[in-house]
Amino acid sequence: MPQVDPRDDQSVGKVLAKRVERHGDAPFLICDDDVVLSYKDADRASNKVANALAGLGIEPGETVLVMMPNVAEFAFVWLGLGKCGAIQVPVNTAYRGNLLVHVLNDSAAHTMIVETQFLERVADVADKLEHLERLIVFDRSGGATAMPDALAAMQHVDFATLLDAPDTPRDTLPSYRDIKAVMYTSGTTGPSKGVMITHAHAYTYAHGGVDLMDLAPGDVYYAPLPLFHIAGQWAMVYAAMIGGAAAVITERFSVERFWHDAKRFNASVTFFLGAMANFLSGQPERPDDKDTPIDRALVVPMFPEVYDFGKRFGMRIKTTYGSTEVNAPHRLDYDHPDWKTCGYLHDEYFEAKIVDEHDEEVPNGTVGEFCIRAKEPWLLMAGYWRHPEWTETAWRNLWLHSGDAMYRDDDGFYYFADRVKDSIRRRGENISSMEVENEVNSHPVVLESAVFPVPSEHTEDEVMASIVVKEGETLDPVDLIRFLEPRMAYFMVPRFVDIVAALPKTPTGKIQKYELRDQGVTPTTWDREAAGIKLKR
Repeated sequence: MPQVDPRDDQSVGKVLAKRVERHGDAPFLICDDDVVLSYKDADRASNKVANALAGLGIEPGETVLVMMPNVAEFAFVWLGLGKCGAIQVPVNTAYRGNLLVHVLNDSAAHTMIVETQFLERVADVADKLEHLERLIVFDRSGGATAMPDALAAMQHVDFATLLDAPDTPRDTLPSYRDIKAVMYTSGTTGPSKGVMITHAHAYTYAHGGVDLMDLAPGDVYYAPLPLFHIAGQWAMVYAAMIGGAAAVITERFSVERFWHDAKRFNASVTFFLGAMANFLSGQPERPDDKDTPIDRALVVPMFPEVYDFGKRFGMRIKTTYGSTEVNAPHRLDYDHPDWKTCGYLHDEYFEAKIVDEHDEEVPNGTVGEFCIRAKEPWLLMAGYWRHPEWTETAWRNLWLHSGDAMYRDDDGFYYFADRVKDSIRRRGENISSMEVENEVNSHPVVLESAVFPVPSEHTEDEVMASIVVKEGETLDPVDLIRFLEPRMAYFMVPRFVDIVAALPKTPTGKIQKYELRDQGVTPTTWDREAAGIKLKR
């Protein structure tokens, strides 16, 4: 499908202005509290945010951190930053401790838009922050916000004042070449990396959702995904905007509520992370399973019973492959007979190859690293924020290296095989094993550890840690979990823990994780879920 807007018009503000002309009073954002906002409503509100931020002295090209739950105001911020030319830096709402410090400092942002429930997390690390000077505080209750003492020296702005600014359109809007966002994604052998995303990159990713899901005016796109992720922000909200459809914003995915909400919102389209679909598929069958308005579903990644799942609920199923860095370059027809493939390359905009460790192309059927480049500028990541050395490594030999292992068959279909990167993907979240190891190793009795993925019964991975304790010490896995809980996002806390005498190493002392991955869960492995240990979110 050709892209809807010419390249020169592919920045967020320009796209929204054109949708207001075409669909002004049509629903755009449908909220959990049954509030429905039109394209005009979103345009006016985001104009206010853009004007207010500019009035605070925020310049085009300046980074602004955003740590907010799934609410319509997040969309106003995302759109408003896109109109005034500032760079959005969304923060995973599960981050805390050193992970939060890294993102806040690495972004070099002086301003953070933050919801009240996250203020204590910022206060806990205030003495480690290098750049942050201003907090724009969003309070859903509408009451006065008590600032933690550790944040008293920072400038405090009430978010409500942003929506009191004039709603006049901006005189100038960013170009498709300008940076729209810096989105932090899991590192491989280092800390999380900030991926620089241009407006054209974001548009092309989002238009992939329009193309894949046949989005059109009248569609209601319900996918309870976090707005700090590309899947929630681009693949749902931005895709709905490009297609002239409506997007539903709900706080989180719930197995119990999903089908009820789908009917309540009269949803026609959805996006499932593989684990979400797997959870729903595992629920007891009901006579009214097919009584759902959802007609089309994107499932990423697929699982063996995915088409039975689609038939059970009366949905046509598709999949794709994508990442923050490489965009979403694959396409597939509905209900393709081979559930294992992630599709064929969308070669109007991209070219790709599978390479070995020397960047030499491998024959079809051979597993190697998926590499990509665009046929037009600005459609892939513009680099890693403030780290040209990482950018140079990723773009070596003039190809963007995805870090993902794939193979291609003779018909041009691609198959995801494994992860070249030392990262873990759990229920849609990318996890840096090194970041988890850093926190595990900070436990007073831990000598060293290795964190690696093991297969999950819900698709994707679970986090496992093999740990060597200091001589003469013992470690209770429950104590380790309680130690880690306040130091990392809940989804990063290991499910499996193995206390071992030694870790396998190379002659030069590097841990051989492939041996641990191959071994997986052992008879001595402790399972957090089997032990009934619940994590706080």
